[in-house]
Amino acid sequence: MTFSISGRCERTGMFGIAVSSSSPSVAARCAHVRAGVGAVSTQNVTDPRLGPKGLDLMATGLSAEAALARLVAEAPNIEYRQLALVDAAGGTASYSGAKTLGTHATARGNNVVAAGNMLTTTDIPQKMVDTFEAAKDQHLGDRLISAMRAAIAAGGEEGPVHSMGLVMVDKVSWNVADLRVDWTEGDPIEECAALWERWRGEMDAYVTRALNPSGAPSYGVPGDL
Repeated sequence: MTFSISGRCERTGMFGIAVSSSSPSVAARCAHVRAGVGAVSTQNVTDPRLGPKGLDLMATGLSAEAALARLVAEAPNIEYRQLALVDAAGGTASYSGAKTLGTHATARGNNVVAAGNMLTTTDIPQKMVDTFEAAKDQHLGDRLISAMRAAIAAGGEEGPVHSMGLVMVDKVSWNVADLRVDWTEGDPIEECAALWERWRGEMDAYVTRALNPSGAPSYGVPGDL
């Protein structure tokens, strides 16, 4: 019921995940990123605890593959889980348990990994990876959105998707982007893409507001700085 792409920008060190599903509020359960550490997508019959656990393991210096091996060895009910990890060096790892739902697949590249279940075809994650890798000069957010569009163009899920999220981290400890379409009868990919277009122009300014309020721009609204 979910497909996702997790990626690292080699130029900036940013990490991000884009994820979509037929169920509501997908990003709240599935997308986990940490600045300087990596990204973990935990999906299928989701255990949200595995995202922070995978990030904690990579924060100790483990690679994505080593962290995944620990998760698979130690997590209960792992046969229900689908996992995708990217580490601080751009290494990737993926796992689909024996009870992953429907047509499912994963695909890995340098700095990127995609995973999906209940898909129309098994080649969708590879198309997502290919799209991400073909746009190395673009902003990480644009690359993640493009990969999600490629998934939809290739057939997407067996049924309609209703939610999507885009989360990214940079050099600060919080998510510099955390954009969510938690439920729509329309197109969550394009609705989230529109949110990204709205947010991208102000994203860095809000970081400045946190770190150096006196240097932050005004947005001209009542009561603004």
